[in-house]
Amino acid sequence: MIAAATLSVSASANQERPPIEVPAFILPTSNQLSPEARQVLARMDAARAPDLKGDIARSRAFYARWNDDRLAEMRRHFRTREQRATMGGVAVDVVVPANGVPRANAQRVLINVHGGAFLWGSGSGALVEAVPIAATMGIKVVTVDYALAPEHKYPAASQDVTSVYRELLKRYRPENIGIYGCSAGGVITAQSVAWIRRQGLPRPGAIGTLCGTGAPYSGDSAYLSGPLEGKPPLTTGPLPSVLPTPYMAGVPANDAAAYPLENDQEVRHAPPTLLLAGGRDFAVSALTRAHRKLAAAGVPSELYLFDGLPHAFFMWPDMPESIETYGLISRFFDKHLGKRAR
Repeated sequence: MIAAATLSVSASANQERPPIEVPAFILPTSNQLSPEARQVLARMDAARAPDLKGDIARSRAFYARWNDDRLAEMRRHFRTREQRATMGGVAVDVVVPANGVPRANAQRVLINVHGGAFLWGSGSGALVEAVPIAATMGIKVVTVDYALAPEHKYPAASQDVTSVYRELLKRYRPENIGIYGCSAGGVITAQSVAWIRRQGLPRPGAIGTLCGTGAPYSGDSAYLSGPLEGKPPLTTGPLPSVLPTPYMAGVPANDAAAYPLENDQEVRHAPPTLLLAGGRDFAVSALTRAHRKLAAAGVPSELYLFDGLPHAFFMWPDMPESIETYGLISRFFDKHLGKRAR
């Protein structure tokens, strides 16, 4: 009887828990949100993209207008100056505070890697990410007009970011250079650090992987984020082991530079890393896992989740939560980049 009971327990212990059918229920707006955020959420819903049926030209046209609208909002909050330039053969926009970079940050610079599903985001989309940080931190931000999919594949964007980084190394110490990006830009930021290491270049002083990280979709948030926003889940089946985007087509999951936060060696070599997202972002689970891996490797890292807010929420500046985000990003880089000038 004892032996039989032992066998029964062992067999039960080896069984996986079956999937859970989640019953429908009404999810209210988070009670942590500011009144302004509640109003912005309604505007987000009104500005949501129609079904573009994967048409790249229509998608780029829609998001160009969407980013133009967000940039107009940013300009109501922040005053900056921009200049189109070329660095290392790559087109960039150089963004500085309207009154110039303060002396304390004269020897520091940030590289921004814009979001846009690897498919769009150049121009106004990049400025939406660069303007608030340049103004809030009082620093020069160089936003990279990297090669887009589907015309280009991995590692084209990493190569472009690295070319800009190599050019900036002629004027700035590596510890005084930071790199950050949102969504696809957060993924490319992590990938670029691994690519920079492959080229034998010194690592940057700090990075920010915002609403995306150098790892595939994972965990509960990939399933929950869509329904939480009134949209379908990313998938109802098993999550893919690679990112399902034309940019990463054909790249194996074990490519360390393509998925650096899945590789222990790349994690150990990561610079101080900021991870940040809305609580209803599909990237939340991947970000929390990346934060644990970085912490276990002894890499200074910070994770911030804003309850009740969706993917890339801080593209909308008309709420205190976005202003708080710009401050968090600025303080992180101020803390981890090289010393301020005196």
